[in-house]
Amino acid sequence: MNTNGGTMAELLTRKWWLLALRGLAAVLFGVLAFIWPGMTLLTLVYLFGFYALINGALAFVHAYYAPKGFPKFGGLIFEGLFSIGAGLIAFITPGITALALVLLIAAWAIVTGIVEIVAAVRLRKVITHEWLLILAGIASLAFGVLLIIQPVPGAVALVWWVGAFALAFGVLLISLAFRMRNWGRREMPAA
Repeated sequence: MNTNGGTMAELLTRKWWLLALRGLAAVLFGVLAFIWPGMTLLTLVYLFGFYALINGALAFVHAYYAPKGFPKFGGLIFEGLFSIGAGLIAFITPGITALALVLLIAAWAIVTGIVEIVAAVRLRKVITHEWLLILAGIASLAFGVLLIIQPVPGAVALVWWVGAFALAFGVLLISLAFRMRNWGRREMPAA
């Protein structure tokens, strides 16, 4: 394993909890969407905004720990900026219309999906089970495209769609995080 790969493997296995936190935030968002299916659009806007801010902040933390020159570093910064931007838009314009919210969530999901697929392809050489990140990226991308194709579902349907996506995405990230933790225990020497 080369030096960059060794540093990368160390980052992924020792900071597995960052992926787990991002997954947990998504699962929590999804559960809240299912618990309050009759929530108002304003509540959904704030809930999404809060989730996007947390996801962006965690992407920045992940980028901070990434080794210099690591190709995922730029993608994490971009994803963090885009996610925080989407969250801020949700908070700054809480009176956003249902269609604008759907398009904001769709754009965020598409960008996040592309970044995760690209990162997973680059990680193939370093880790195993990168397919979970690819699957999370595909789920995010498909969700965004579905929202663009069908942008005007009922308000309750929107909540269910967003909740189902968040749950699936979160479970995939958590699963990947624990696989990386276990891989690190097997592959990395104890510090």
